[in-house]
Amino acid sequence: MAYQKDLSGKTHGISGQKRTKNSPSVFGPGDYYEPPPKTKKTDQDTEKLSSVTLRILLLLFVLLFMCLFLALDTQAQSKSKKETDFDLLVQELFATPDDDLDYTDLYESLFQFFTQPINLNNTNREELQSIFFLSDTQISNLLSHIAQNGKLLSIKEIQAVPGFDLPTIYKLLPFVMVYEANLTQDAESVFKRMWKGNNSNVIVRYERTLEQKQGFAISERDTNSRGEPRSRYLGDPNKVYIRYRNSHTNDYSIGFTLEKDQGEPLSFGQHRGINGFDFLSFHGVVHNQKRFKTIAVGDYIMQIGQGLLLAGGFGVGKGAETISTIRRSTLGIRPYTSVLEGGFFRGAAVTYKLTKRIDITPFYSRLRQDANVRENLDTLSEESEEQNEYISSIQATGFHRTRSEIAAKNRISEQAGGLVLNYKSENGNFEGGVVLMGNFYSKNLIRTLNTYNQYEFQGRRNLLLGVNYSYYWRNFNFFGETGRSSSGGIGTVNGLIAALSTSVDVSVLYRSYDRDFHSFYGGALSENTRNINERGLYMGIKIKPNKRWLITSYLDQFYFPWLKFLTDAPSGGYEHLTRITYKPSKTITLYVNYRQEVRERNWRSPELNMNISQPYRRQNLQINCDYKAEKVISLRSRVQLSSFQHHQTAQTKGFAIVQDITFDLRLVKLSTRFALFDTEDYENRQYVYEKDVLYLFYVPAYYGRGFRNYYLAQFNIGKRCDLWVKYAYTKYRNQDIISSGLEAIRGDTKSDVRVQLLYKF
Repeated sequence: MAYQKDLSGKTHGISGQKRTKNSPSVFGPGDYYEPPPKTKKTDQDTEKLSSVTLRILLLLFVLLFMCLFLALDTQAQSKSKKETDFDLLVQELFATPDDDLDYTDLYESLFQFFTQPINLNNTNREELQSIFFLSDTQISNLLSHIAQNGKLLSIKEIQAVPGFDLPTIYKLLPFVMVYEANLTQDAESVFKRMWKGNNSNVIVRYERTLEQKQGFAISERDTNSRGEPRSRYLGDPNKVYIRYRNSHTNDYSIGFTLEKDQGEPLSFGQHRGINGFDFLSFHGVVHNQKRFKTIAVGDYIMQIGQGLLLAGGFGVGKGAETISTIRRSTLGIRPYTSVLEGGFFRGAAVTYKLTKRIDITPFYSRLRQDANVRENLDTLSEESEEQNEYISSIQATGFHRTRSEIAAKNRISEQAGGLVLNYKSENGNFEGGVVLMGNFYSKNLIRTLNTYNQYEFQGRRNLLLGVNYSYYWRNFNFFGETGRSSSGGIGTVNGLIAALSTSVDVSVLYRSYDRDFHSFYGGALSENTRNINERGLYMGIKIKPNKRWLITSYLDQFYFPWLKFLTDAPSGGYEHLTRITYKPSKTITLYVNYRQEVRERNWRSPELNMNISQPYRRQNLQINCDYKAEKVISLRSRVQLSSFQHHQTAQTKGFAIVQDITFDLRLVKLSTRFALFDTEDYENRQYVYEKDVLYLFYVPAYYGRGFRNYYLAQFNIGKRCDLWVKYAYTKYRNQDIISSGLEAIRGDTKSDVRVQLLYKF
């Protein structure tokens, strides 16, 4: 399996198979987890692979030492400004990718600042926090400097702000800028600014897997043993993505997105229930129009408080940045630009300034959703057939490739609405808010009850009330949010971030989510995919002894008071991560990352002939070296090792060895990778971030035995046009079929092609 998050927000397998955190499970209650079958290993194959592994490991460590040597040799060379490596920054934030998390909205939000930098003379604490790598002390010092000395005259002035050393400034520069004092932009109409400058762009992307999948090999005449037509993909194997956007940070944004997934029919007439592109999203957002802070129509998201009720898709979760990423900021209304077919609002929202300190935000949404709808045969009501129908499950995959998937499309509607009140003190040290919202389905949701899910939401209506706060006192930031759903369940998250000195920052966060707390648009820090049935304590620390060394670490302990899927008893565990980073020069970054996770899960006892809850231990080690030579070449070398053991079962292991090379030839940028992987089971799959076309966040998970190559070329065609072409190739050993079901590919090879064109005007 592989983990891919693109702007669709959907998870892709290396074989092309997709899944999401809400996908229905294939396991029933009380089942124990049985990993996929292992590939066969002969002694001869093992010896050959071991020999190859040793050679590549030797080569990799030679490259690491070369990086150190080159770093010491080039440390006194060019003193020109070094731009931030955006890919490296993404790896720092997304250090522990997870197939239950969707990073695409966050990735695009961060990249938006990269392409349209923040104006430091017209910013606030929340906006600066949203780029994550600035500490509270640095943000406070910068805002105080501007308040005391007036607007910045030049970007170079930030060198005079306490706490801004050269490494921080180099990392910050691509995300910020300083507008000249005589700029007349504020006097212009927003509609004039929309068509002034190079703020518009169009992206067209095409993707295809070259090998034939089983879903495309079945014809209309193929039937099963009962004579029924076999399930197959009704569309072609091409994936098409088109996006237009005209935007300027904190000013305005208009745009639309079209997408068709592989296997989905594309027709501009009535054909199998599909009319044109499978997914269409559009938005129009304007900021700062007199007393209207934000006006949004179409598709939008909202980030309020700590994301307990309204998360907005911008949560990083746990990673190597152990301080700033555990806290959310109230960013309010934001345009929705992904193509995940759920989890957003479609309607209108407005933020209006009642007074200088109080904002009010009413919002409303009505969105059609995919669902399995059944008829209630137990009722003797004389109501219409439609009124006797109920929802058995909501489908969040967003796929409409087969007859059954198309039949579930847009079967129900969800209405959501509410009111947000927000207060901010005059000095900006305190901010608090109240959220009142409700969700209403067009039909009742009635689940098939099992022991572990009997406290999940059922019915047609869910009401939520929440309060949130954030308070700054000296070098401390206290923050939190508490909410209550109509079921009576309560969720709360409260935290503290403190700068103990110029070189030490700490963070603490406590969370508690009742087993019957229901928040459909929430995404506060959690070990679960949703904020339900969990208690936990997170503690993080960041130590920067000098300019070259950085140590980050966290410990997260959690407990699940009620049963969970694959865990037939209350359970708990902990997770720990430590990263040590060494940066001997501007061009070299070395780090070692160790992560350990201990959790409980069902284990089949041979003596008792039943499932009992027992802990498993998963360990991961990463050794990484990044070297950027002067102007032309960049090298990235990585070794990943893992192990997994569940109670009395034998320990299994896996590894991946990765070498990336990038050539920057001005008009052409070439990137390539060679990766070798060997995992004994699915639990040891290796997640590795991979460069891709613009706006596509891709983290393949290597599973099995084999190697992977990709070749990515970016062509600068004039000032307004860029072209990306990527070819990726994965070769498996001792494997005749890749993936399963309709996604199955016969053979041991899978190759993908992706082409993207960006035009700016």
